[in-house]
Amino acid sequence: MSRYRGPRLRVIRRLGTLPGLTRKDPKRAYPPGQHGQGRRKRSEYAIRLEEKQKLRFNYGVSEKQLLRYVKRARRLQGSTGQVLLQLLEMRLDNTVFRLGMAPTIPAARQLVNHGHVTVNGRVVNIASYNCRPGDIIAARNRETSRELVKQNLDSPGLANVPSHLKLDKDKLEGEVTGIIEREWVALQINELLVIEYYSRQA
Repeated sequence: MSRYRGPRLRVIRRLGTLPGLTRKDPKRAYPPGQHGQGRRKRSEYAIRLEEKQKLRFNYGVSEKQLLRYVKRARRLQGSTGQVLLQLLEMRLDNTVFRLGMAPTIPAARQLVNHGHVTVNGRVVNIASYNCRPGDIIAARNRETSRELVKQNLDSPGLANVPSHLKLDKDKLEGEVTGIIEREWVALQINELLVIEYYSRQA
């Protein structure tokens, strides 16, 4: 299944707040659909599936990409769930969003895809690029790019820049100073249930 392009508020109503997907708040507090207001007893599988869907929709990755990230997280040292979150958080589109250069992750992806962002002085238009400590992420040195980023920085999607990033608002650039810590992940999620979901699928 490819990237979701449908109504974002339907997803928010079903899964809860996803800070990376949209800044809007739904008018209705119950899930969408005919039986949205009915009380439903969810199975363990449904709970795990929901947590996995939160990751997919918040970071805007396909099922295939998420599975690749899970396999990669298993190979690396540390808690698999935490490593998975770190891999997703260190993507270029998410880093641009967390710096405040874009209001949402889909907007950050568009910014990257259209060549408005540079990494270490070179234009990088791959949203899934893995940012590393020491990387300098900046607005491309042309008027349209700088104007776009400047506008977004005036009203960022999230109020606080996480501890592993350093923002220089005047230069329109940010630096990755380390790997994100678990408490700075803005998404409310139980990552262990995601790992359990995929271990049962295998």
